[in-house]
Amino acid sequence: MLAIYLGAGFSKWAAGLPVGSELFDFNVEPFGIREQRKLERTTSLKLAWDNTHPGGLAEQFIAHVLGCHDVCSTEDTIWYVVRRMSDPYVWQEWHAGRPRRHVLMIDENRKWDRPGVYKTADFLRQCGARMSGVVTLNYDLLVEYALGSRGFNYGITGEILQGRGPYPVSQWRNPVTLVGHLPLAKLHGSISWDATGRYTDGRRGLSGKALIVPPSPEKHRPMELDDQWNLSKTIIERASRMIVFGFAFNDYDQAVLAHLREAGSNLNRIAIIDICSREEAARRLWPSARVESFQPPPEGTPGIKAWLAMT
Repeated sequence: MLAIYLGAGFSKWAAGLPVGSELFDFNVEPFGIREQRKLERTTSLKLAWDNTHPGGLAEQFIAHVLGCHDVCSTEDTIWYVVRRMSDPYVWQEWHAGRPRRHVLMIDENRKWDRPGVYKTADFLRQCGARMSGVVTLNYDLLVEYALGSRGFNYGITGEILQGRGPYPVSQWRNPVTLVGHLPLAKLHGSISWDATGRYTDGRRGLSGKALIVPPSPEKHRPMELDDQWNLSKTIIERASRMIVFGFAFNDYDQAVLAHLREAGSNLNRIAIIDICSREEAARRLWPSARVESFQPPPEGTPGIKAWLAMT
């Protein structure tokens, strides 16, 4: 069995979403005065921090904000993070006489025109049918869009998501149900989740109320994500091989590294996909496994298929 483990580098490769060093480029389109003010406050906060911390990391800035216990600054910063990851999948439409925001639904056909969805689907398709599951550290919905509600579950087959499906279906008549058999574990949460449930789209990325673990060195996951960590453990334990795509193996990700070490004790082959070599860090986690490094796969189905055959 093959497990797939995705870090920020995967979403960068597939959809151009930012990794940590690029996160605060403020490349979002605010909707309305409220979002504009949030964006301005976050921009000013980050610039002030940069002036006193030249060369500082984005994760350190977020840790600083969280440590200040300023509710407004914390809410603005977390709003920006999840909004930045949602932006390519949010747009404005004229409906019922006024402009409205639309957030891409998991099962919408027009998802195939949005960044990275087809590329993610093609990559997962080439990984083959014998996958124990997908584990991701990313908040985005690339895997969900790529697989659709018939292709995955968050640990429970038959789970009903909150919200409606594609236009114009109402939720109470045709609830969106996850009937796929491929488990998807999201260790750091999702822009489609909050403390009350899971949704059919990424609208929690608009409000900033998403259930996520902020990208800071001192990561503390909420208990609401315990089921995802248990699911991840099951996915990795069932596999003999694993593809690790775009994970930096940072020393400060102690909880994640410990999780990988424990869950992956039976792995015998690891393929590391990254623009930088991570072999040394991987071998420290899995000393008995065969570890190989690969550059991100080439464009197009034939190239990906040939590349995967090498792993």
